[in-house]
Amino acid sequence: MARIVTAARAWIGTPYVHQAARRGAGCDCLGLLRGVMAEASGKPLQSVPAYTPDWSEPQGHEVLWTEAAKQLIAKPIEDVQAGDVLLFRMRQGAVAKHVGVQAETGLRPTFIHSYQGHGVCENAFSTPWQRRLVARFAIPDFT
Repeated sequence: MARIVTAARAWIGTPYVHQAARRGAGCDCLGLLRGVMAEASGKPLQSVPAYTPDWSEPQGHEVLWTEAAKQLIAKPIEDVQAGDVLLFRMRQGAVAKHVGVQAETGLRPTFIHSYQGHGVCENAFSTPWQRRLVARFAIPDFT
């Protein structure tokens, strides 16, 4: 799990670019996760089909959640470990369309994510973010 967090921290400062996944050049939240998994595992960057910024919100399809459940290991939200993949619903009733990586746990938890206007950063996993959390996953080969 330390490899995941170390890899994610290396992306801090990368600007936000929709559908990109290149450290230092640009990424969105999914690109960050894809890049971190590739770097930490030494495997090639996994390709994904093109997606829109609304993540099929108009149709109400949980595309990101469905794909995450196929490729990651679902775990209870309360089973907190550094290196976990966090899935967020950005507003009530919307599809889950934001991901991050748990960095710190304990009294001052943090997570690393990329979002528009900020790029990749490490933020406090504060109460407002915790309220948005809908799923937690472990990355295979790092459990």
